[in-house]
Amino acid sequence: MSETYNVVPEDAGNRLDAWLVRQLTSVSRSRVQLLLSEGKVLVDGAAAKPSFKLKGGETVEITGPAEPPPLRAIPESIPLDIVYEDKDLSVINKPAGMMVHAGAGATEDERNRGTLVNALLAHYQSLSSAGGPMRPGIVHRLDKQTSGLIIVARNDAAHLKLSEMFSQRRMRKTYLALVHGSLKQDKGTINAAIARDSIRRTRMTTKRDEGARNAISHYTVVERITSRFGQFTLVSVRIETGRTHQIRVHLSSIGHPVVGDTLYGAPARIVLPGPKKKSAPEPESIALDRNFLHAAELEFEHPKTGKMLDLKAGLPLELTSFVEELRTR
Repeated sequence: MSETYNVVPEDAGNRLDAWLVRQLTSVSRSRVQLLLSEGKVLVDGAAAKPSFKLKGGETVEITGPAEPPPLRAIPESIPLDIVYEDKDLSVINKPAGMMVHAGAGATEDERNRGTLVNALLAHYQSLSSAGGPMRPGIVHRLDKQTSGLIIVARNDAAHLKLSEMFSQRRMRKTYLALVHGSLKQDKGTINAAIARDSIRRTRMTTKRDEGARNAISHYTVVERITSRFGQFTLVSVRIETGRTHQIRVHLSSIGHPVVGDTLYGAPARIVLPGPKKKSAPEPESIALDRNFLHAAELEFEHPKTGKMLDLKAGLPLELTSFVEELRTR
């Protein structure tokens, strides 16, 4: 449906694009520019440029909605740490700080750059299309601040098989995490359903909710660390399910948040414990600018050959350095 507006004499001398922005209060400036570039704005029946100067008395017609081109991920030359690859799949060791893919609302600007998908598109000629144009090759995800192994499908047949293996829990995924405090047991299972927090929508929660989905995590203590900054535990965690923030939520729910994970209760800085005097200088502290969570191992059957793949990625330097600092202090 078209919309018609009349230019009043007081608007004489205004540029058409600026005038339209004021008229169309529910439409963004970029969408107004798109309407003009698509020739969907007529002044007295003729298409007009954005810089057209109004004289007053004209009739401006908008003939239809702006139709932006479908969003696609953009190839970008970013180094990849490839642990395994063949014609059907690749396994990448993703660094912390890199998003797997841009969000659904991302435009082709800085929000659609620097992701794993951008790097994959530049490196490979083809990836699976099953995930859509913004998520080519992506079968599963890792949080932005989680490092480690992620599987990428290079064709649709492999994507479908891998997705089926995830849904049937035939993927063995093991993570390493450093948590605050000393876990009471050397081994344990956390079986607690997870839902999105109804108040803080960026968080997940194990509090009972109708929309909660079952989630199971098994942990094993790797090392207990006693430092000047308190007690810490390095744990290996194997997850049966792959819920959003699962390991972070589960460990926080038993009182042991992942180091660096301020969203789920970890402090931004770990301060030397002890009494604080008003006149005393700031206490000594250490900090980690990411979550101490790393996808360390993936074990699964190759979707085409059936051969078992057992792939590992050691802790990145920033995590080994942090643990070493705790040990030596």
